[in-house]
Amino acid sequence: MAIASSPVYAEVYEFLLSAPTPAQVIAFHASEATQDRVQVLLDANRDRTLTADEEAELDEFQQVNHFVSMLKIYAGQRLNTPT
Repeated sequence: MAIASSPVYAEVYEFLLSAPTPAQVIAFHASEATQDRVQVLLDANRDRTLTADEEAELDEFQQVNHFVSMLKIYAGQRLNTPT
C-alpha cells in the first residue's frame, strides 16, 4: 500500500494541514473506521496468520500510531513550556 493512497496517512495529513493547536494534537485520535479496521486486523492476527497485505497494513497502522504518539508528547511539552 503506497503512502500516498493510504487512508490512515491521509487522516493524519488532513489533520495536520488544519494547523491544529497543541491541545488539538493531544486530543487527536483515529477515525472510528480506522479503529475498527485495526481491531479486525488484530483479531485476525490472533486467529490466523495474516496475509502479506494485512501484515503490511497493520505495520503501517503501527508506524502512524508511533508518529502520532510522539507528536502528542511533543505537543504536551509545548503546552507545558512557558512562553
